[in-house]
Amino acid sequence: MNAVMNPSRRGLLATAAGFGLSLQLLAVPATAADSALNKKKIIVVICRGGMDGLSVAPPIGDSEYRGLRGALALNDTALPLDGTFALHPQLTAVHAMAKAGEARIVPAVATPDRARSHFEAQDVLETGAPGVYSTTSGWLNRTVETLSAHRRIDALSIGPTAPLILRGRAPTASWSPGRSVDAEARLPTLLQDLYRNDPLLGPALARGLATETMAKEATAGLDSGQPAMMAGKGGGPDAQRGGAQQGREAAATLGKSLAGFMREPGGPTVAAISLDGFDSHANQAGLLTQRLAYLDAVLDGVHTGLGPEWKNTVVVVATEFGRTARANGTGGTDHGTGSTALVLGGALKPGGIVGDWPTLKQQALFENRDVTPTLDMRGLFKGVLAEHMGVDRAALDTTIFPSSATVRPAPGLV
Repeated sequence: MNAVMNPSRRGLLATAAGFGLSLQLLAVPATAADSALNKKKIIVVICRGGMDGLSVAPPIGDSEYRGLRGALALNDTALPLDGTFALHPQLTAVHAMAKAGEARIVPAVATPDRARSHFEAQDVLETGAPGVYSTTSGWLNRTVETLSAHRRIDALSIGPTAPLILRGRAPTASWSPGRSVDAEARLPTLLQDLYRNDPLLGPALARGLATETMAKEATAGLDSGQPAMMAGKGGGPDAQRGGAQQGREAAATLGKSLAGFMREPGGPTVAAISLDGFDSHANQAGLLTQRLAYLDAVLDGVHTGLGPEWKNTVVVVATEFGRTARANGTGGTDHGTGSTALVLGGALKPGGIVGDWPTLKQQALFENRDVTPTLDMRGLFKGVLAEHMGVDRAALDTTIFPSSATVRPAPGLV
């Protein structure tokens, strides 16, 4: 059943329409209780494709980093965090938040899945189950259902359909911002997963994607998730800068629009958004320059758009798996295991890294190729839900993350 919009929400719709966005809201309650707990907000950002954690937060202080990464090492261009870690140079807004004590990295995190398949890993990431295809509902939907037994909890997903993480028995809202969400970026991920073991089609697809990425860089600069946007017909520096600026503005608008809904009285307190295109088998440096700039702008838009509500908010950025520690022959990396998550928000407790760093020494690598996970992704989510949203441990261990009693919530986040 369609929700009834109050006048302030109509105003927000008009603002969204001014950016050329479309809106579809389903089953959004018009009011919510004004309590301290109901002011708490959580946003989960899923970066699909297996985001390379060693590029998101390069361990530039690790003695093995430059040797393993080769030409992919960020070296002096990275934004320093501490003696070991830095951030990718495109994550400027995240870096500013980290310096303000409002962003932390989780540098060696993974789901229980070890198959390195996009389909299987995304299923485990979003369902919160210990194994693949063992449930059809998402852990964030079960969180909404659990919390709704005690207070009013509304949920919002970005996109024409709810991602698996928000599917289930609890009613949710869906906002479709038209072409601002980068739906086209997911096709290469699906094709690469399909052909990853094919000795002929796999390398051919990687070469084709590398050529396509270089062509986009030459004409559009930053991929905003929409068809290439150019400042002019030529592909010169002015066109690239114009395309990059337009891409950042589109991404920031997406983040601000999401924040606008969550900032409204009676608006959603839980949200999920998917960003595609992080599968970097070829030309990883150029691809991640585009995709991480887009992610940074979305997060910056959420941060600025929430205004005073930022102090009540925690944002978790996660991906289904990491990439190999070593570069491959096409300037990219292949499917791996441990990756880097981000935790941001005004409600976040300042601190260093979340979890432990296993180092990149050869004997410390998982199967001699990947970052070894030191933190179960479910433990990260549990920590946020317990400390920030007030979910009790019994529900976390059984209902929200089934059969996970041995996975402890990550402490000291909020």
